[in-house]
Amino acid sequence: MTTTGPQDSKSASELIDGRIRELGDWRGEMLGRLRALIHQADPDVVETWKWRGVPVWEDAGMICTGETYKAVVKLTFAKGAALPDPTRLFNSSLEGNTRRAIDFQKGEEVDEEAFKALVRAAVALNKSKARR
Repeated sequence: MTTTGPQDSKSASELIDGRIRELGDWRGEMLGRLRALIHQADPDVVETWKWRGVPVWEDAGMICTGETYKAVVKLTFAKGAALPDPTRLFNSSLEGNTRRAIDFQKGEEVDEEAFKALVRAAVALNKSKARR
């Protein structure tokens, strides 16, 4: 492995911790809160860091990514179009055949139980496809 900078020696979890700290505002708080909910929903989740700075959560495949923008924290579920969403959490990237996303805005309430159910459904889908 070739190292090109100080990030190369840090784990994905450390890099995500750093991103949350560097945001230093509601976006960092929201990303941290969503991260905690992902871990509650799936204690076996693996954190990775891809595409030069995007937190990714995986279990038997990608669950979702956590991107931060000026006005939203976006969680994009890799196979979101195939997931049940009875409470209509998905509110972004609805036009595609595969991905679905949730844009969280400042001050927005998170339906924690529905969000954790969505994470668990994504993991179950990944595991069902991995068994084939």
